[in-house]
Amino acid sequence: QVQLVESGGRLVQAGGSLRLSCEASGGGFSSYALGWFRQAPGKEREFVGAITWSGSRTYYADSVKGRFTISRDNAKNTVSLQMNSLKPEDTAVYYCAAKYGTTAQAPGQYAYWGQGTQVTVSS
Repeated sequence: QVQLVESGGRLVQAGGSLRLSCEASGGGFSSYALGWFRQAPGKEREFVGAITWSGSRTYYADSVKGRFTISRDNAKNTVSLQMNSLKPEDTAVYYCAAKYGTTAQAPGQYAYWGQGTQVTVSS
């Protein structure tokens, strides 16, 4: 079982950048596909992006494609989400999640979740 802890969320102005990190503990990190999700008030949790266990492939929601980049360091048990050109609509609590096997876009496919970190983008 893996435990996930996100960090890096804060208030940022529109057009700015932010880097979120997710640190894993509990072992087996390199066996997991990892995803980033977000949830805004009153909305369902939505897929942001995902990365394969090896880090060789990444996938993104259309809304963030070209602005966000996911990377992972299996030696350090971390996954990061680099967010550029932030918009007010990116405001949400951001979660990292882990699952065995291939990446997925559905939150229900992920077995392990962090507690989330708040990102607020002001206009």
